[in-house]
Amino acid sequence: MSALTEYADTDWVREILMDPEVGHQAAADDLIFNGVETSETAVRRWRKANGYKKAILVEPGKEPKRLNTLPEEGTAEAVAENEALRERVDALTADNRRLFTQFTKAKARGDEYIEAVYRAARDAAQFVGQSDVTPPKADRRTKAAEVALWHLTDWQGGKKTETYDRTIMRTRIMRYVEKATEITEIQRADHPVRKAVILLTGDMVEGVSIFPGQVWELDGTLYEQMFDVADLLMWTIRQALAIYDEVEVIAEYGNHGRLGRKGDGIKASDNVDRMVYNIVRERMANFDRLTKFQTSGDWYQHFTIGNYRAMAIHGDEIKSFGGNIPAYGILRKANQWASGVLPAFKDLYIGHYHQSMQLQLANGGSVFMTGSPESDNIYAHEFVAATGDPSQRLHFINPEKGRVTSEYRVWL
Repeated sequence: MSALTEYADTDWVREILMDPEVGHQAAADDLIFNGVETSETAVRRWRKANGYKKAILVEPGKEPKRLNTLPEEGTAEAVAENEALRERVDALTADNRRLFTQFTKAKARGDEYIEAVYRAARDAAQFVGQSDVTPPKADRRTKAAEVALWHLTDWQGGKKTETYDRTIMRTRIMRYVEKATEITEIQRADHPVRKAVILLTGDMVEGVSIFPGQVWELDGTLYEQMFDVADLLMWTIRQALAIYDEVEVIAEYGNHGRLGRKGDGIKASDNVDRMVYNIVRERMANFDRLTKFQTSGDWYQHFTIGNYRAMAIHGDEIKSFGGNIPAYGILRKANQWASGVLPAFKDLYIGHYHQSMQLQLANGGSVFMTGSPESDNIYAHEFVAATGDPSQRLHFINPEKGRVTSEYRVWL
C-alpha cells in the first residue's frame, strides 16, 4: 500500500486531493511538505481513480467551444442526446463564470490585504525611534582580519510545542548572541574581527495557514508573530553592532511566511518574512555602521565577503522531500546552480530542514545546512522520524583567501 493510499482517507489529505483548484503538482507539494510521501504521478493516478474533477476558469464574455454531436441527418435519439450535451455545456459555462468571478474577487482581496500589511509595517517603522549603539573599542592591529558570519534561520516565531514558544525563542537567540560574542573574542586573540554579516534564510515566522490544523500549534497571531520577530531581529542586529565595527544583513524569505495556501493566487514573494525584514530595515535606516541590508523578492540571495562568494536559499526549492532530507537532490541542484546558471558562488547556505549538515560540492565548496532554535516539532517526530537539537551557525571568513576558516554549530 502506498503512502498516498494509506493517508487518503484522512480528512485533510482528501481535502487537498479533491480540491478542484489545486493542480496535481501543487497538491503533491502540499502533501510532501506535510509528511505524506508521494509524487505528482501518484496524485494524478489517485485522482483519476477517484472521480476528481478539475475546475476550469473561463473569463466572462468568452464561451468555451461548444460540443456538436448532432449529425447532419440524425435520429430523434441523437437529437435529444445532443440537446442534453448542449444544456450541460451551458451549465458548465455558468459554473465557470461564477468560479472566475470568485477567483477574481479573492485575488483582489488578497492584494488589498497584502497592501494593508505592508502599509502597517511602514507606519510602524516610521514611528519607532532608535538610539544609536556604542561601537566596540577600535582594533588597530595590522594582521589580516576575518569576518564573522552569523547564519540565523527558521526561528518559527509563533510556533508552540511542549518545549518551544515565542519566549523560549527569544531566550535561545539571546543565548546564541552570547555564545557568538564569546567565540568572536576567542578568534580575536589571534587576529582582528571587525565586521559581521548576518545571514537570514527565512521561516522567521511560523505563519498561520501553511498546513491543515496549524491553528492548534500557534503561540500568536500573524500580527504578533511579525512584530515579535521584528523586535528580536532588531535587538540581535543592535547586539552585533556593539560587538563589531560594521554589520551587513543578507535576508531571504521562507515558505512559512507565505500568505494563504498554495493556489490562492498570491505571489510567494508577498511574504511575512519580507515584511519583517522591511520593518527592521526602515527602523534602522539611520544606523551608519549597518552598511547593507540586502533583501528582495528573488528566491535566492547572492553575496560576497571580499573574495568569498556565496549564495543563500531557504531550502524549500528542493522538491521531493518525502519524509527524508533530500541530500542527493540538494547536491544535484547546487552543482547545477554553481555551473554558471546563477552568479558564481563557492558555498551555499540553506535552512528549512531544521537539521545541521554539511555536503561537499563539485567546485570544492560546501552546502551548509543550518538547524533551528525550535524543538519538539511533532511533524518531525511523526513523519520524518528525526529531530535536530536547537542550533544556529557561526562561521569566520578570510576575505582575502575567499574561504571559510572556521565553523561552529552553536547549540542553544
